[in-house]
Amino acid sequence: MGVGSKRAPSHPILVDEITAASPIMANEYVEQRDGGYYIVGSRVSLDSVVYAFLRGESPEGIVDSFPALGLEQVFGAIAFYLGNRESIDTYLQDSRDEFARMRAQARREHPTLYVKLEAARHHAPHHRA
Repeated sequence: MGVGSKRAPSHPILVDEITAASPIMANEYVEQRDGGYYIVGSRVSLDSVVYAFLRGESPEGIVDSFPALGLEQVFGAIAFYLGNRESIDTYLQDSRDEFARMRAQARREHPTLYVKLEAARHHAPHHRA
C-alpha cells in the first residue's frame, strides 16, 4: 500500500449506517473511497481534518493547513465527525492499529535499513523551527 492509502478497518463501518444518521451532510461533505473517508471534491482525508480538530486547531487554521478546502467544507467535515464520532473514532483507531502492524512488519523484514535510519537520525543536526 502507498502513502495515504487505507485498508478496510478490521471492524467494517458500513457507509449506509453512517449516512443513515446524516445523509445530507455525508453526501455533501464527506465521502468514502479507496477504503477511507475524504472531503468531497478533494484529496484531503477526513482523518487529517479530524486530527487537526482534535489537536485544537480552529476551522480557519485547518483551512490554512489545507488550502484545497474551504471553510464550509471544514465545518461540514467536523460536523460529520461529531455526528458520527463513535464510528469514526473506531475507524481512526483501526487505521492506527493497521499502521503499527505494518511498521512492525517492515522493521522485521528490513532490520538493516532501520539500523541505518536510526544511526542517521542520531547523527543528524537538530533543527529548531
